Amino acid sequence: MSDVSTSDGVEPDHEHHHDHEGPGYSTPQAAIEEGGREKLAYVMSLYVGTDVDAPDFVAVVDLDPDSDTYCEIVDRVELPNRGDELHHFGWNACSSSCHVEGLERRHLIVPGQRSSRLHVIDTKDRRNPELVEVIEPEEVFEYDLSAPHTVHCVPDGKIIISMLGDADGDLPGGFLELNDDFEIEGRWEPPGEIEMNYDYWYQPRQNVMVSSEWAAPKTYYPGFDLDDVEAGNYGQKLHFWDWEDGTVEQTIDLGEEGLIPLEVRFLHTPESTHGFVGAALSSNIFHFWEDDGEYRAEKVIDFESREHDDWDMPVPALPTDILISMDDRYLFGSNWLHGDVWMYDISDPSNPRKADSLSVGGTFGEVQEVQGRELAAGPQMIQLSLDGERLYWTTSLFSSWDDQFYPEEAERGSVMLKADVDPRNGTMTLDEDFLVDWGECPAGPARAHEIRWPDGDCTSDVWQ
Repeated sequence: MSDVSTSDGVEPDHEHHHDHEGPGYSTPQAAIEEGGREKLAYVMSLYVGTDVDAPDFVAVVDLDPDSDTYCEIVDRVELPNRGDELHHFGWNACSSSCHVEGLERRHLIVPGQRSSRLHVIDTKDRRNPELVEVIEPEEVFEYDLSAPHTVHCVPDGKIIISMLGDADGDLPGGFLELNDDFEIEGRWEPPGEIEMNYDYWYQPRQNVMVSSEWAAPKTYYPGFDLDDVEAGNYGQKLHFWDWEDGTVEQTIDLGEEGLIPLEVRFLHTPESTHGFVGAALSSNIFHFWEDDGEYRAEKVIDFESREHDDWDMPVPALPTDILISMDDRYLFGSNWLHGDVWMYDISDPSNPRKADSLSVGGTFGEVQEVQGRELAAGPQMIQLSLDGERLYWTTSLFSSWDDQFYPEEAERGSVMLKADVDPRNGTMTLDEDFLVDWGECPAGPARAHEIRWPDGDCTSDVWQ
């Protein structure tokens, strides 16, 4: 992809070509060319559901192969309370504010999924970031919201967080808005627009936001229950919003083949209306796009369940995370239960073509140990280098769900692994020299979840 043509065949709006004065990059192609190799990672790390009595922390991981501490956790930002369950996090600013002079990509907004506590971490010293502010749960509950999930910075320094429940952990969820001083401004949307919430992504040049659904916190906090599926307590809808007005314009029910639509991504090309969502429980990937003023969604990838002697039912793949390479050519994902990472060529978004996959960890993984370290779970949260040549992943999904499907994750801790990607030929190779082990943390084995780079990544940057 270049900054003068799109995968949709849509010519860019040249009114949006502007001088780059603020954080991030002027275009997705500029991110590829100017971003450089990732040398540090910030990783959500938690002790919830383990025998270790310690607060969760943000791990700083050395990814510089020329460093003496390569593959090591070189710093930990410990939080002041126990039991937050760190999960997803995001920046105060990204490429959507690249025209805002003086704004920096510097502060991480780190929510506690269970506590509803919001932490602000200053990364001015990238290897030694520090906690600078805490918004206590009671301040969040005042807006009848709880269970923060996706954090996106939006143009001009505002921050919007998807919230999965009300103050009691029931439905409906909604969105919480922070200002550039990290103060709660209030609800972003008028209450009552949606019931369930989970992930979201916005495409400002198309004035559209899309959000997905998991369930009420009281439903998923204790763990997965088949009775909740039969009772219709899990989500299966996509909501398309008017980005400026904050109102739902269209809802698509994905049906039984779209149960638990989790991570949702538009293509990075800011003019595009194409995107993908992974329906975890149904183990399908849906493509969505705008057609004559209406959004449509169609299943384009189907992962077959597999028989296993220890299961009473076929094992679903459970694709819990997806991302799109910065050049919009490949869709990457993870099948947490089966133990796969995969890449599909999405040059034609309507007809993804499987390029490659790796079978690592999980229930069926062909590789079950790296450097002698047994893998306790399958690939889960993934992150890709800006140039698309290195794919990293961690192995924890959510503490109570880990305990059901991979109880050894709590005893051994998570790992971070890496594959080298050849984008030209569409192949991946497991780098068996790379291993970051949360089983060796000083307080005891910890879980590891979402990953971010200091200079932006494929799951946080959006273009205005």
